[in-house]
Amino acid sequence: MNTRELRAIIDGGESSTVEFKRKATTPEKIAKELSALANTKGGVILFGVDDDGKVFGIASEKSEMDLIDTAANFHIIPVLEIEYEFAAIHGRDILVVIVPESNNKPHKVLIYDEIQKKHLPKAYIRVGEKSVIASSEMSRLMSYQNKENDSELTLSIGDKEKRLFDYLEKYERATVVEFSNMVNISRRRAERLLIRLVRAKVIKIHNDSQIATTIISLWFDVSYKFSNLNFIFNDLENI
Repeated sequence: MNTRELRAIIDGGESSTVEFKRKATTPEKIAKELSALANTKGGVILFGVDDDGKVFGIASEKSEMDLIDTAANFHIIPVLEIEYEFAAIHGRDILVVIVPESNNKPHKVLIYDEIQKKHLPKAYIRVGEKSVIASSEMSRLMSYQNKENDSELTLSIGDKEKRLFDYLEKYERATVVEFSNMVNISRRRAERLLIRLVRAKVIKIHNDSQIATTIISLWFDVSYKFSNLNFIFNDLENI
């Protein structure tokens, strides 16, 4: 990455694919950012750049990389593959960590639970410029969309699914609650139906960074009947 490319990223500010870190702190905190990027669209983390875009540089490449490697290899399951690049602005070294979008989602961070006195795995996703915990439903949906998870699934399109498609044709989007109310089923059952649609590759989940950060809205491209329509899955978990 050359100086001009790096400067353009910094000037663009933090986003769903860009994170600034003045320095590496703890492996667990770094793991959250790595997990979120890999579970969403991928992206870069710039070490040596403050949240406001001010460039401070890093003191030691080795110490920064050691912490990041520890995060990727020992605090995330499955292990996350990342790449490093180095660049400089005004003589200050910047460490660029490249995090590709994973084909082995979800990558979960081992978080120590003070109540249960053990490490619990939690997946993170990127929403705007924040990394937040994904719900259990979202984690399952991510796993069904892995490229490796392409086993055949027979799906019967019944009245509930057809009503969903008709609703999408008219309104272009809906929430899980709206879907469950529309067909008079519980939210849990509505979520199970959507998971089956994802598994059958009828709908595809992806994150929209323009959605307000108070609600995690995940858009589905409906390819079964209406290729230009979307379905919103509200996936905010209290954290």
